[in-house]
Amino acid sequence: MKRLFAILGILTLSTGLMLAEAVVGKPAPDFTAKDINGKIHRLADYKGRIVVLEEYNLDCPFCANHFKSGAMQELQAYAASKGVVWLLVNSVNSKAPNYRNPEAAKKEWAAEKIKAAAWIDDGSGAVGKAYGLRTTPHMVVIDKQGVVAYNGAIDNNPSTDEDPRKARNYVREAIDKLIAGEKPTVTTTKPYGCQVKYAE
Repeated sequence: MKRLFAILGILTLSTGLMLAEAVVGKPAPDFTAKDINGKIHRLADYKGRIVVLEEYNLDCPFCANHFKSGAMQELQAYAASKGVVWLLVNSVNSKAPNYRNPEAAKKEWAAEKIKAAAWIDDGSGAVGKAYGLRTTPHMVVIDKQGVVAYNGAIDNNPSTDEDPRKARNYVREAIDKLIAGEKPTVTTTKPYGCQVKYAE
């Protein structure tokens, strides 16, 4: 039933959304975005480092499962220990009831013990749309040259209640391969989760 819910969540994505796409093997779309602390982040500033983008919304049960279990924070911490820049991207539009303003986001960051480098306030949807981020969580891994190395689901188990640690984690695999100077074995998968609520 949980897997059916995941599939239905993917199938109900709005066909009217105008989203670009982060294409594996092509330069990642550059962006300039502000985090919840007011700091400006530019992808160009991170050239020479691996970057992970995580589309985030804790109100989504798929996303929540990764955080409530602690699995996502563990992966974020692991990435940070390897010098990876992990950016949480929240593209919920500012008019939606589950939008987190910076104050609320900071409280959630502390409560969930998030280990990402920053929480990008993407209420405009500029970053999410540029990368074609459709669900939470939808993941993109960018290599040290600024090229998209992986785009898709975080793992192979679209569940809202099973331990994510037992799944095959494509993001961790991609990070490890890139650190070893190799290309990820799996580069593209279909993201699962809840539809991102972009501004119209």
